[in-house]
Amino acid sequence: MSANDSVPSADEPVPFSRRHFLWNSGGGLGAIALSWMLQREKAGASQSGPHFAPKAKRVVQVFCAGGVSHLETFDYKPELERMDGMTLEGKGENLGFFGQPGRLMKSVYDYERHGQSGAWVSSLLPHLAGCVDDLCVVRSMFAKSNNHTPAAFQMNTGFTLNGFPCMGAWLSYGLGTLNENLPAFVVLPDPRGLPAGGSINWTSGFLPANHQGVAFRTKDGDPIADLHTPEGILPDAREADLRLLAGMNRRFAETHPGDDAFAARLRSYELAARMQSSIPEATDLAAEPEAVRRLYGIDEPATKGFGRNCLMARRLLERGVRFVQILNGGSFGSPRINWDGHENVKENHDAQAATMDQPVAALVRDLKQRGMLEDTLFIWSTEFGRSPTTQGIGKPGRDHHPTAFTCFLAGAGVKPGIRYGASDEVGYFVGEDKVTIPDFHATILHLLGLDHRKLTFYHNGIDRRLTNVEGEVVRGILA
Repeated sequence: MSANDSVPSADEPVPFSRRHFLWNSGGGLGAIALSWMLQREKAGASQSGPHFAPKAKRVVQVFCAGGVSHLETFDYKPELERMDGMTLEGKGENLGFFGQPGRLMKSVYDYERHGQSGAWVSSLLPHLAGCVDDLCVVRSMFAKSNNHTPAAFQMNTGFTLNGFPCMGAWLSYGLGTLNENLPAFVVLPDPRGLPAGGSINWTSGFLPANHQGVAFRTKDGDPIADLHTPEGILPDAREADLRLLAGMNRRFAETHPGDDAFAARLRSYELAARMQSSIPEATDLAAEPEAVRRLYGIDEPATKGFGRNCLMARRLLERGVRFVQILNGGSFGSPRINWDGHENVKENHDAQAATMDQPVAALVRDLKQRGMLEDTLFIWSTEFGRSPTTQGIGKPGRDHHPTAFTCFLAGAGVKPGIRYGASDEVGYFVGEDKVTIPDFHATILHLLGLDHRKLTFYHNGIDRRLTNVEGEVVRGILA
């Protein structure tokens, strides 16, 4: 204190020196800023819930990695049969990834109408053909990239660049969990390998870390690594360890208020402890009746791995997991272990459909007969389609094709047994009712009671959202 900073008597008004005035002013502004930042952090931890009454409570997504050909599955093109072997004219530049345009090639499979809805489905998918009256097939999908990794990122996160939160993470952030003992978002990778981009496809990005997808081990062993307490550690000792750890975490949290990263890690560790009892029960497929196991084909060589994942997905949904993503196909491989039919589309799609068709149809039927399809949204998607021309003259494969492809939805809030949109006469461009991936995501969020324009997270000066600055709800498919 200087000589000018005199201490007033108790009866005098308290004057402020310039130093005190500046300190208090600065401290006050700092407190305001700190309060604002803490409020943003608190708001960023999780959104309170849906914006309006949802149609769906939970989601299961089957993602077929590699690019399923729309022309070999759900998009019948009689004109392509007529033009088989001709040169493609009037469509502009070649959109294939490898730049090797060939001649137009008709579907390598026969098509027939199925169900009361009369939907065209190819002979590649006999099991899904039996479910068409429950499906809403969107034949006018449009993607931005013809490269696997950025295209997979866009389908899963809305962006072709990595580092953005995936759809499952957004739903976890927006809606929270239905069961505190299980993750809100579970990923079941193909036992053969991970898709292009790997775990970035289920990242939480800049959202709190507890919203990231929990990827199960689906090849062999326990579904979660280090799930069981090591032998030799007695239950009492384990309980004492957990109490000690909880106390240390609590004291750290009290001395570091607003530390969002630590809070997210803490929630993850607490969930991991609870999962030691919840996961073994949820993933015990031996508890399922023999008829159900046969339905999914889990005892057959071709469908065993993926069939187990589909049945496990149903059990997880039953127990309150909000979003389950099931991956069909890994990345690349020789022979390929995904839907990337460059060399020979028939050989490739025969092999892939043998793993996928029966289990996916079984999951649709199983959810329906249990009454779960009424409040479960079923998504079947891929990153892009395949070209109506061959990849090279006289070759039997098809290249990547982003400007027209097919996905389907089923379940809560979706019109069953319809086909929405159409590609042009040969399946090259969207012909009517174009659905971009932001539109697709906006519609999914809408069915879960979320306005895609309001589901935001403040990051680097921007209120980020799954649909970026795009996206319109596709009203024509809503029930």
